[in-house]
Amino acid sequence: MNTAKPRPRAILRIHFHLAAQTEELYGQLLAVIDGISSRVEPLPADWSAYVDLTGALTYWGYDVQGLVAVLRLRLLALHGVQCSAGAGPTRSIAAMAADITPPGSATVVGDDPYEIASFLRPRPTAALPGIGPKTARTLARYGISTVGDIADTRLTTLQRILGTTAARQAHDRAHGLDDRPVVPGAAPKSLSAAHRFDRDELDPERHHSTVLGLVQEIGGQLRASREIAQALTLTVAYADRTQTTRTRALAEATAHSPALAASAHALLTGLGLQRARVRALTLRAERLLPAEETVHQLTLDNRDEKLRRLETALDKAATRYRPGIAGAASTLLRGIV
Repeated sequence: MNTAKPRPRAILRIHFHLAAQTEELYGQLLAVIDGISSRVEPLPADWSAYVDLTGALTYWGYDVQGLVAVLRLRLLALHGVQCSAGAGPTRSIAAMAADITPPGSATVVGDDPYEIASFLRPRPTAALPGIGPKTARTLARYGISTVGDIADTRLTTLQRILGTTAARQAHDRAHGLDDRPVVPGAAPKSLSAAHRFDRDELDPERHHSTVLGLVQEIGGQLRASREIAQALTLTVAYADRTQTTRTRALAEATAHSPALAASAHALLTGLGLQRARVRALTLRAERLLPAEETVHQLTLDNRDEKLRRLETALDKAATRYRPGIAGAASTLLRGIV
C-alpha cells in the first residue's frame, strides 16, 4: 500500500507589467510560461495568469522560489518584460502574495502551516479574495478587521453577518484552505450590448435611457449565465466617426442591474455629452467571474432586497415575454440613478 503523502500544490499568480499591452505580446508571454508548466490559466483582463507549478517542480528539479526565478528571468530575457509574482499552496494565497509584490520581485509563501498563518493573519480583511470593500466595512463594524480576526471568529457568527456560503468561503480561506484548481485556457470572458441611433442623437435624455436599456440587457445576460462583472466599459461613437471609451471598475463584482446602472451612469456623466452628436453606444461587461465568487451584503434597508426580487421577476418575464421587457426595466432603473 502506498502511504506517501501527495505533494502540496504550488500555485503561482503572475502579473505582467507591459509598456505596450497587445494581445500578441500577451500570447507570447503565455507561451514562455507554457514552456515551464502547461497548466496555465490566462487572465487577460488584467494582464496576468495563474500557473500550477506542482508537477513542474519535480520535472525541473527546482523548489518554488527557484522555478519562479527561472520563469521571471526567461520573460525578461526573451521579451524584456518585468513581472511581479506571488506563489503559495492555494489560489487565494498566491493572489494575495502577488498583490503585495512590486514589479521585478516575487513573494513565495511555503506550505508550512505556521508560515501560512504568519502570512495571512496580519492582512486586512479586504485583501482576502471574495471580500470586497463593502463586506470589509461590514465586518469592521463587528470588530473584524484582519484575516486573523476572520479565522478566529466562530463560523456561526460569520454566517449571521455574511450568509452561509460567503461565511464558509471566507472562513476557509482565512485558514489557508482553497481547493480551486488552475483551469488551463480558461480566460475570463466579456459580453456587450450596443445601440445604434437612427440618426445622430443630441438629446442627453436619450443617451441616458439608452445606456440604462443596455444595462438591463447585460444584467439579464449575466444573471442567465450565472456570471458577475468586475468592470464596465462604455464606448461612444460620434457623428464624425471618432470614439471615446471609458472603463470603470465596480466596487464589488456583480450582476445586479441597479449596481451596474450606477456605474454606467457615472461613466456616461463623466463624458459630458451634452452637445455631442452620438451615433452609437456600446456597453461591455468585463472580467467576468462565476456568480458564486460574489459576496452579497445583507443590509438593514430592505429596498435592495425588494429590487433584487423585482429583478428576478423581470428576468422571468423577459424569458417568457421578450418584447418590451427591457424598456420596462430600464424605466425602473431610471428612477434609481
